[in-house]
Amino acid sequence: MSSTPRAAQTDPNALDFIRFAVDSGVIAFGDFTTKAGRQSPYFFNAGLFNDGAMLGVLAQFYARALLASGVAFDMLFGPAYKGIPLGAVVAVELARLGRNVGFAYNRKEAKDHGEGGTTVGAPIRGRVVIVDDVISAGTATGESVRLIRAAGAEPAAVLIALDRQEKAAIAGRTLDISAVQHVSQEYGLPVISIANLDSLLAYLADSGHAELARWRPAVQQYRDSYGV
Repeated sequence: MSSTPRAAQTDPNALDFIRFAVDSGVIAFGDFTTKAGRQSPYFFNAGLFNDGAMLGVLAQFYARALLASGVAFDMLFGPAYKGIPLGAVVAVELARLGRNVGFAYNRKEAKDHGEGGTTVGAPIRGRVVIVDDVISAGTATGESVRLIRAAGAEPAAVLIALDRQEKAAIAGRTLDISAVQHVSQEYGLPVISIANLDSLLAYLADSGHAELARWRPAVQQYRDSYGV
């Protein structure tokens, strides 16, 4: 079983990412119900990184986290649907930094005309990093791992924006490990996150904004109740 690299709560890249996500409205505070039915005081919606400027900055955070991890890789893979634009912009940023690698993604349904098949882009080969926004139940990751291995390539890591560090709810049961830890154990892969819930708590403690700081006790209580 591989270890799971995580963004340290004092990592400047992690804290800068949290600030960027909060300022962009991607991390919002309030009363939200998660997919697992939990009442959460915060919500992370990567779909709100929805213009060219934000995607360009987002790609920088992903690329920095990947390169800092030390994971060896030959290409990127973006699982449908959110992983497709994420993988694409990260590939562009890596090329800008001098690491020009291939990028591929999958279709939800196989195409039976034209080039056909279930994947688009570069041939899947070598060591492949899967790029996504978060890991919830690990379904998209599992599908990606199987597809990559079926192509004769090697999944190298999963790269995500935020590790929520909470107990996973999978197939109707709550685990004592997080979704990130579950994926790492299930597939023997490191999971690299730009930031995690501890990063968010550190940011709320030091942001200097009273409106944001008032949410820290609620986020901490949520961490205490559901965290790993």
